[in-house]
Amino acid sequence: MTQTPVRFGLIGTGRIGQVHAASIAAAPEAALAWVADPFVDGARGVAERFGGTATDSAEELIASGEIDAVLIASPTPTHVDLIEASVRAGLPVLCEKPIDLDIARVDALRPLVQSSGVPVALGFNRRFDRDFAAVRDRVAAGEIGALEQLIIISRDPAAPPADYVRVSGGIFRDMTIHDFDMARFFLPDIVSVSATGTQAFDPGAREHGDFDTAVTTLRTASGAVVTIVNSRHSAIGYDQRLEAFGAKGMLQVANAPTSLVSASTADAVDAKPAFGAFFLERYAQAYADELREFVKLVRGEASTSPTFEDGRAALILADAAQRSAAEGVAVSVEA
Repeated sequence: MTQTPVRFGLIGTGRIGQVHAASIAAAPEAALAWVADPFVDGARGVAERFGGTATDSAEELIASGEIDAVLIASPTPTHVDLIEASVRAGLPVLCEKPIDLDIARVDALRPLVQSSGVPVALGFNRRFDRDFAAVRDRVAAGEIGALEQLIIISRDPAAPPADYVRVSGGIFRDMTIHDFDMARFFLPDIVSVSATGTQAFDPGAREHGDFDTAVTTLRTASGAVVTIVNSRHSAIGYDQRLEAFGAKGMLQVANAPTSLVSASTADAVDAKPAFGAFFLERYAQAYADELREFVKLVRGEASTSPTFEDGRAALILADAAQRSAAEGVAVSVEA
């Protein structure tokens, strides 16, 4: 029996909002019913391409009575208020990371989310990358023995604009937070965070007191260690790799190639093209799978969507890394 598509209200029509709009439109189990953005022309443009009613008011979208779930892809400072309004309206939420830049605001919202029974999921799409998920499943199955070391490498092709750096919350809350969630996906018992950050090349990072290069070490209660390597630039393209190491062996995820063609000449042997340009290409399938998993959550089915608590835990690690890098100390956290 075919189920009625879940009707989505999308809030935010920037780059990531358009990615989600396309995923909704492509999924038979979903439909785009409303689109909201204060810049109403953006909402109208997305509605014209993918369907739905356009508005400049998130409140109107939530109160429409014509949606089954809300997808929040608006700027971070709006997330807490929009999650609260959606939950109070009884509408399940999929919200882009982070929940907020201030853990106090997250904790103030937490009792409502916990008591409401309304599903709230966080947009940690990398959990749905099929290669990362396969490695995690194989580790959980004991293929390499107990996990002793996890190495996560994440480097962007180019630094963001200085104006973005200014409001981003810093590299740990903006960029590394995805890697913190990936670390917890494998090893949830993290008890200590040590981070080092430098300003190696980006004027925007220097101007706004951020880092463009960072290495973070996470220690777990079980004795395993996670190393996260970040950079805001990469000449070879979007660099996304993972290595899981245990007593019985090792599992690795390499960068996704843009082409399987290689060239060999007098100047170079087995020369291959650079990796993908950015996250939209690298994680296109993961975004689609993330949406499908959230639809299961909306329908009350078993789902692996990351939760509000996952979002809170990743932000706690990001805050600890920021403090560690600033003060040069290891920071303890609760497992």
